[in-house]
Amino acid sequence: MAKLLIIDDDEAVRKVLRFRLKNSYEIVDSGSAEEALALALQERPDAILLDLMMPKYSGFEVCQTVSSLSFTSHIPIIIVSGESSSNYRDFCESLGAKDYIQKPVDFEALENKLKRLIRTGPNGDRSEPLVRLRVMLKLRSVDQAGTASEALTVTETVSANGFACAYQLPTKQGALVEVYLAKNGQQCAGRAQVTRVNWPGTPRQCVEFRFIDTPTDWILR
Repeated sequence: MAKLLIIDDDEAVRKVLRFRLKNSYEIVDSGSAEEALALALQERPDAILLDLMMPKYSGFEVCQTVSSLSFTSHIPIIIVSGESSSNYRDFCESLGAKDYIQKPVDFEALENKLKRLIRTGPNGDRSEPLVRLRVMLKLRSVDQAGTASEALTVTETVSANGFACAYQLPTKQGALVEVYLAKNGQQCAGRAQVTRVNWPGTPRQCVEFRFIDTPTDWILR
């Protein structure tokens, strides 16, 4: 079973989450932010459920830390909080959270979000090892009117068949780009498809791509 890490200082909440999710997931939980960070490194969970308002270290700090560490940055985080999503969703996403569930928890919605995030993961495949690697790329796209656009960017994570990077051009899931390693100039590594757009339309827009065929002359093989 996929593994979940639940981080919430309220023991009653952790018990409810564990009870409702134990038949579908292996559960690890903690009420301590410090212990939870160690568990994220040791247990390598497939997803994290994170409360925001905790003593000493807030969920905001935990979210930012987990998202910034190379060994945990690939783990999707879902905020599970009693705080209004309208107040905190955008800020949590800017720190690296993938979704937001407001308490009381709608467990059907939560399980659907977990299935989607764990199934697809970064770059569409949770079974692939990810490397936190900065490599300059040139991405070339053509819109429906036939107008070509190019963007230089730097990867955040890389796998054998995909990558994630900052990308400011308007795009959507399913869009295609040609991928060039900047060092090789005009040699195309392959065509990649957008699998996820994080924080769309903001200066932090980050896009996950997956090659539609086996790439040539790629960073990882």
